[in-house]
Amino acid sequence: MTTTEEHVELVAELVRLLETRILDPLEILLTSDELLRPIRARLHVEAEVWAAQLLGADRQRAALTAGRLIGTLFPGDGPFDPPESWWRTALGRAVARSVGHPAAVTVSYATAGAMLGITRQGVHDLVKRGKLAKHPDGGVTTSSIRDRLNRPQESTRGTARSPH
Repeated sequence: MTTTEEHVELVAELVRLLETRILDPLEILLTSDELLRPIRARLHVEAEVWAAQLLGADRQRAALTAGRLIGTLFPGDGPFDPPESWWRTALGRAVARSVGHPAAVTVSYATAGAMLGITRQGVHDLVKRGKLAKHPDGGVTTSSIRDRLNRPQESTRGTARSPH
């Protein structure tokens, strides 16, 4: 379950990315903001919708939205392979929960830690305890990371426990 704070943070990040990666270059090329005003307003509305889709319960819709956003905001000729710091962003956290890693079946312990918000040693401990699946070729399966991020929060004596 997501919070309003997570939604607001994700919307703000999406708007920032849309501004810097799409609208600012167009403004430079067109040498005018006049044509972009209605597009800018529409993208703010769409960012709200995309955030709701990414954070919503419908995993298929979240995965499709994540793919569209990543393909548009982070274009490239190769597979999407963000730095570990990206997983700590609002969009990175939403993508990790909705699809795991969009371009990899398995990731390193360091990347798994970044996706989960824990240390590499914490990942080792979770693998050792059977809480994350180790891939036969090494690393951790992204599906086990996604499943861990999406499992219901456990509570003990009325206090929420960490998902890690």
